[in-house]
Amino acid sequence: MGKLLSLLSRDDSNCCSPQKYDVFLDFENAQPTAAERETFQEAQAVLERSESILEEIQGYKGAGKEIREAISSPTEDTRRKAWAAVIPLVAKLRRCYEFSMQLETVVPKILARLCAGPHSPSHNLETQQALVKQLAQVLEFVLKFDEHKMRTPAIQNDFSYYRRTISRRRMSSRDPAPGDEYREDGDDYGAAIDGSDHHGIIKAEDTVTSELANRMSLFYAHATPMLKVLSEATTRFVAENSDIPIENTTETLGTMAKVCLRMLESPNLLAQFEREETQLFVLRVMVGLVILYDHVHPQGAFVKASNVDVKGCVKLLKDQPPARSEGLLNALRYTTKHLNEEGTPRNIKNLLAA
Repeated sequence: MGKLLSLLSRDDSNCCSPQKYDVFLDFENAQPTAAERETFQEAQAVLERSESILEEIQGYKGAGKEIREAISSPTEDTRRKAWAAVIPLVAKLRRCYEFSMQLETVVPKILARLCAGPHSPSHNLETQQALVKQLAQVLEFVLKFDEHKMRTPAIQNDFSYYRRTISRRRMSSRDPAPGDEYREDGDDYGAAIDGSDHHGIIKAEDTVTSELANRMSLFYAHATPMLKVLSEATTRFVAENSDIPIENTTETLGTMAKVCLRMLESPNLLAQFEREETQLFVLRVMVGLVILYDHVHPQGAFVKASNVDVKGCVKLLKDQPPARSEGLLNALRYTTKHLNEEGTPRNIKNLLAA
């Protein structure tokens, strides 16, 4: 099952003698128990696609040149070239959006295993480390995806051009009739788009429908769309499972954040990592947990009564090389919900001041 997680109390220090816990969660080698296996396998089927989805967003080049030429010199040739450039990009965006819907489905199932039942969240974390690892992988993916999305304004520009073009075609009654066929390779200006990787003849039902385009537009309009999906899925999980107190969910997230912080603070625990990149993985997960906690908990992560050591997390980040920490500090500055509220202590605001 991996190395056991030491239990954390809600308040692990007092005014006189701060206590430290040697805690280790085996993010590298945790394997599912029989009780975890069904949920684990379902989640793993989704997470196996996360790397390819990140490659889609990391390799997104945009069709800005072709779109600018189509707008400044609107000939049939420039419009065809812009359309041919935009079609495969919208297919990428569709795949990323559809993956977010899969995450939205699987995350509540992981949370149900970690937060429900007669045992404490700490016990559930200790005995279901494979699912904890998967939740950590979701958090890392969300941070990575949103970081790349924020750096790629071409995404919204390309999709806006796509929607404008479709709208013009509808207004001029150039929409394909049901069953009509078009080539995905851009040879026909009325080409439809398919979410798969193949090329060739596709049918009208494979296009991005108006309803799907509207949902995709709303998704990409957010600076951090994957975080929005994750936080809404978690909030909805809390709302739809009244038998699971919200404290179970927030304590689970808070305890995981404490575990990550303790692992990163302790040289002995750091030495147990088998791979160098695990330290950065745990850093990202810690930040993701703080952000998610802040979105889910009614008062957020920054109030004094919070179950998250935000000050410790920020100080740890600031001790890292800027290349490793600056993006994560910016995530705390700009994607949390309650940082700038009155209840946030001034010292925390000062620590996170850009």
